Amino acid sequence: MASKLWEKSTTVDHDVESYTVGRDREMDLYLAPYDVLGSLAHIKMLQSIGLLSAEELDTLTGELRGIYEIIGKGEFKIEDDIEDVHSQVELMLTRRLGDTGKKIHSGRSRNDQVLVDLKLFIRSRIEDVTKAMTRLFDTLLEQSERYKDVLLPGYTHLQVAMPSSFGLWFGAYAESLADDLTVMRAAYEITNRNPLGSAAGYGSSFPLNRTMTTNLLGFDSMDYNVVYAQMGRGKTERIVAQALSSIAATVGKLAYDACLFNSQNFGFIKLPDEFTTGSSIMPHKKNPDVFELTRAKCNKLQALPFEITLITNNLPSGYFRDLQLVKENFVPAFDDIIAILDMVTAMVSQIKVNRSIVDDDRYRLMFSVEEVNRLTLEGMPFRDAYKKVGLDIEEGKFNAVKEVHHTHEGSIGNLCNDKIKALYDKTLAGFNFETYHRAFAALLGKN
Repeated sequence: MASKLWEKSTTVDHDVESYTVGRDREMDLYLAPYDVLGSLAHIKMLQSIGLLSAEELDTLTGELRGIYEIIGKGEFKIEDDIEDVHSQVELMLTRRLGDTGKKIHSGRSRNDQVLVDLKLFIRSRIEDVTKAMTRLFDTLLEQSERYKDVLLPGYTHLQVAMPSSFGLWFGAYAESLADDLTVMRAAYEITNRNPLGSAAGYGSSFPLNRTMTTNLLGFDSMDYNVVYAQMGRGKTERIVAQALSSIAATVGKLAYDACLFNSQNFGFIKLPDEFTTGSSIMPHKKNPDVFELTRAKCNKLQALPFEITLITNNLPSGYFRDLQLVKENFVPAFDDIIAILDMVTAMVSQIKVNRSIVDDDRYRLMFSVEEVNRLTLEGMPFRDAYKKVGLDIEEGKFNAVKEVHHTHEGSIGNLCNDKIKALYDKTLAGFNFETYHRAFAALLGKN
């Protein structure tokens, strides 16, 4: 049986070990490739300050690249009596290289190892999320343009209010995603700072070159203060979770609208049959289960920042084992939001809209504001026009002209989708994912 990295002469009780390790091995499999990348940068820095020879660096680099390939093939496992991914990688090196493998931990703690692993993992998953966001964003804008001339009742207080359009409805969610991307961009900036070298939170007496590992790993900068680097554990995850929850709020609201608009009492849209399910007793039913589950999944994701807050908000500075639990729902959240985004993209692309909604007389009063504005443009004071139309409605004399002539920016007749697209693209370009891709390629000897 392999001993723990920290174990000395006392053996830990099995039940205690199971309780403290929890789901860490499962979560650490997500982090495995990033643990290897962090180690590749770390050993290169160790050689530069004289703690490894050039020969040892070459040997370790070759072995770590081999482990990275094993991970990529899905063949990497954390053994039952091994605590975490860091211990497993070091054990594999030590089995192959003996004392040379033991040198890899110089100037490091598992505290800053997991910090750098998480930041590299988050950075990569944010890129995956932005790709899924972009697929939905593009689909929403396409549908906005396709149906821009189809009128749709707008509601306030769940009362029929004023004319809207499917161009506005689809486009509104696209612009909401553009704002969500801005929030994600801020979360990415906080993520993209290097904690490696902070060790257990108080630095090291070794002359570590933290600027070197920052560049090797493609970070924008480092978490400079070593105490703050450790304080960032939990904080980074909470901020990123807030960005994920912002996306979830947008998509959840879209799902709610779709469920409402698909119901027989509205009949504004028709969902593809393959995205609905039937009833076990009512043969006529086509339930919008996919959008309903989307709404619930989005609500779960919106709870994630609060969960992380409750785990971390009563901790002083320094490392505490409580932080381990943050990973359990945070790490899988990226897969969850990407699955949501891709499913909603597929549904939105196939939604069929009702082109004759306003033919229904129940919506005629939503054109009352159009009549008030017409009278105002003809010279009648607005308050007088408002009163006249109101009295006509009360007396049953109002005749709706079911046309709109909105031309200002962002209105039915001037959606500004090109401006929304430019806003989104500008934010997306600011991530500059290529920097870390080049850094990873260099560490793996692929450039």
